[in-house]
Amino acid sequence: MIGRSGALLLAALAFSPGARAQEDAIFARKNITIYVGNTAGGTYDLYARLVSRHLGRFLPGRPGVVVENMPGAGSLRAANFIHGVAPKDGTAIGIVTENVAIEQALQNPAVQFDASKFTWIGRVGPSNAIHAMWRTSKVQSIEDARKYESALAGTGAGNLAEIIPTLLNAILGTKFKLVRGYPAANEALLAMERGEVEGASANWTTIKVQKKEWLAEKKVKIILQDLPTRGPDLQDVPALGELGDTPDDRQLTGLYASVGAIGRAFFGPPGVPAATASALRDGYMAMTRDADFIADANKTSLELAPAPGADLQAAVVKTLALPDYVRAKARAIFAR
Repeated sequence: MIGRSGALLLAALAFSPGARAQEDAIFARKNITIYVGNTAGGTYDLYARLVSRHLGRFLPGRPGVVVENMPGAGSLRAANFIHGVAPKDGTAIGIVTENVAIEQALQNPAVQFDASKFTWIGRVGPSNAIHAMWRTSKVQSIEDARKYESALAGTGAGNLAEIIPTLLNAILGTKFKLVRGYPAANEALLAMERGEVEGASANWTTIKVQKKEWLAEKKVKIILQDLPTRGPDLQDVPALGELGDTPDDRQLTGLYASVGAIGRAFFGPPGVPAATASALRDGYMAMTRDADFIADANKTSLELAPAPGADLQAAVVKTLALPDYVRAKARAIFAR
């Protein structure tokens, strides 16, 4: 039994400043949901689950963190949900397509958000979408794609898997034919393996981690990487920023090659209270420096390229300030 003095001590501890601070902490007795704009198994999902295992330790109140997949419209469905429906108390955050601001700038009818008003929290990983062709396809290079028609898996109008082939058809004369309706990269890769299509797009990390045997057995040929310049792993693969026969064309390819500034990034809805937003941002960046977090990322072969929310906000604002003539040309290409 606890004596009177012990009971008084427990009561004092319960009402001590430290105990009260923990009880009153922003995220005490709460759970955070990370909404992923893609299906399970791709890099968006893998990064979300990595963050879900660690973020709570760095937030006041140590909330639980869970992941919910919400694919659709090239991940814009999840972005619309976060912007207009999700609670604004810090318990709902999202990770969606890296070209979210471009889709707004080009007035994609599926966009029901203002990316500049999201509460940008931080970036976790790099973005390097690649375009791969199965070894049986006649198309094994961008030059081949100008000569031969090839079927590619489309994963939504807001996704680079559809945007880049459409752009290249317009400015380079490639003959890519999109087969639409695949939810995300995993399903697109499976469709390519089954022979439903000849090519698909995915993040380079997905291919390195999940499809190593394809590379070892030369089952696929990577013909393009969506970067301004060639990445260190793919020095023999053309970069999107290299393509384009005119300065205007290169502005368009450069626009889409620049989405790496956003990469695999997390954000909350507009209107998150300042103290809550600050706690999320500070906790997030502290997590990215944590040894256990880094070890977990290395164990799952996920590359890290952290950046703070302020940098992402600036990148979004810059994208939304797209010159009118570039916007007009892009809208004409995408019939918007």
